[in-house]
Amino acid sequence: MQIQRTVFFISDGTGITAGALGQLLAHFPQTHFAQVRLPFTDSNQKIEDAKQRILIAKAGDGMRPVVIMSLGNIEHRALLKEADAYYIDLFSTFIDPLGVELAQEPLTGKGIAHSVMGNTYNERMEAINFTLGHDDGMTHGGLEEAQVILIGVSRCGKTPTSIFLAMQFGVKAANYPLIPEDFERNALPGVLSKHTDKLFGLTIKPERLHSVRSERRPNSFYASLDNCRNEIATAERLMKAAGVPCADSTSRSIEELSAIILQKIRNHVA
Repeated sequence: MQIQRTVFFISDGTGITAGALGQLLAHFPQTHFAQVRLPFTDSNQKIEDAKQRILIAKAGDGMRPVVIMSLGNIEHRALLKEADAYYIDLFSTFIDPLGVELAQEPLTGKGIAHSVMGNTYNERMEAINFTLGHDDGMTHGGLEEAQVILIGVSRCGKTPTSIFLAMQFGVKAANYPLIPEDFERNALPGVLSKHTDKLFGLTIKPERLHSVRSERRPNSFYASLDNCRNEIATAERLMKAAGVPCADSTSRSIEELSAIILQKIRNHVA
């Protein structure tokens, strides 16, 4: 039986960085974490509201909540910690000690983590717009701007991976499905011939693809296990012949896939 525990993600910005720290919770599967996200907690009143919610959660669970926080304001940090909880504090645990080591005063403004990594708000918004406009082979125009073009059979994870790359890393990612016409022609889509250096393939186990497609179109030829096997085998053969690097999405998260793809992009740029 799982233990019930409330976890708060409290940030003075969007909460993306605090959310990333929340990946630590995956190491504790015997606990069910009820997640509460409180972004833009940037005033004394909002801090007081957060404290009250922490106290209520403690009373409901019968144990103190976990609080993962990213607050640049020192006074807000101290005020929040008056509530009884277990705190994972981005600044106190990681940034402030690093500042001591580097003999520098760390920046504490909102969105610093993204700007330092070269992903400003405008860059990410531009990448998201590009990716949404180039989803599922929607258009052939502007592919010269793409930093990566994901290819693979339908429903193998191209769209969520593309969007994650754009949102988190500001990467302009297009994606193209490999369809029966490509398999009959025994070639990748012709429009991609000028961009082979940007291609990255995703593949998937037939059984998993069959399950995913069956949710969308049950009892169809499209979702049949035999068709899934044939499409995947042909797609993998075409990608291998064209020298396209490939990753299996069956048991990988979009975070893992994105890390693999980013490494490929950086190696190419280097």
